[in-house]
Amino acid sequence: MTELTHQATQEEIIDIRPTSGWSALKLGDLWRYRELMFFLTWRDIKVRYKQTLLGAAWAVIRPLVTMVVFTLIFGRVAKLDSEGVPYQLFSFTALLPWQLFSKALGDTSKSMVSNRNMITKIYFPRLVIPFSSVISGLVDFGIAFVILLGMMVYYGVKPTSAIWTLPLFLMLALLTALGVGLWFSALNVQFRDVGYIIPFLTQVWLYATPVAYSSQIVSPQWQIIYALNPMAGVVQGFRWALLGTELGADASTTLSVSILISIVILVSGLFYFRRMERTFADVV
Repeated sequence: MTELTHQATQEEIIDIRPTSGWSALKLGDLWRYRELMFFLTWRDIKVRYKQTLLGAAWAVIRPLVTMVVFTLIFGRVAKLDSEGVPYQLFSFTALLPWQLFSKALGDTSKSMVSNRNMITKIYFPRLVIPFSSVISGLVDFGIAFVILLGMMVYYGVKPTSAIWTLPLFLMLALLTALGVGLWFSALNVQFRDVGYIIPFLTQVWLYATPVAYSSQIVSPQWQIIYALNPMAGVVQGFRWALLGTELGADASTTLSVSILISIVILVSGLFYFRRMERTFADVV
């Protein structure tokens, strides 16, 4: 009996060692700690609207206000082409994936510093934190998407048969945000200047993405260079799947470039995050 008890005790011991070098990603740990990821995601959602007057309505107010500003400046004053679609609907459709991306990028980039108390006190795979930060933004997206469907009914625009591709473009936006966010979240632990860089980078990235304007104004010879921005492909894809706008002559090529860039950013971000993970508890 004593030997069995001793053996059971030995099996429960977990040897925790810091990662060294460019170690294996160990993505299986995310599944093992899925309950913790769910808890962190739910915590972020509750904290976001706690003690707010309008609550979840902010998920709709932000893109609606931005749409109004874009409509006045780019739709009425600049009179930019909206490819035959009412400009309000044209811009709001693009704002939904962009708002999801920008929020996921911002939350992921500061996630390690925001959860410093957990990192320094208990052990768990640190990747759980940025992953949960990305997922929490889907709730806001879902609320705003219902408003988009209402706008489409109001303007008499029917979704195209390619609407089934929306989850694919949505995944591309999240993977891009996660990849960039992993880089910045690890860097933010070492250099707090990163917290000041993220809002500026997001603002520049917004105008480099066809949210307020049509991607068709970009010359064909520059489309491949333009596709180096994965969010350009995401925004174009959303409009194409929902509103039936043009993807462009070399759509398959440009979209392939966007996907490839997103994968490179994600994989490199995962490896860099894992490499720096062993120093988080000491530095943060």
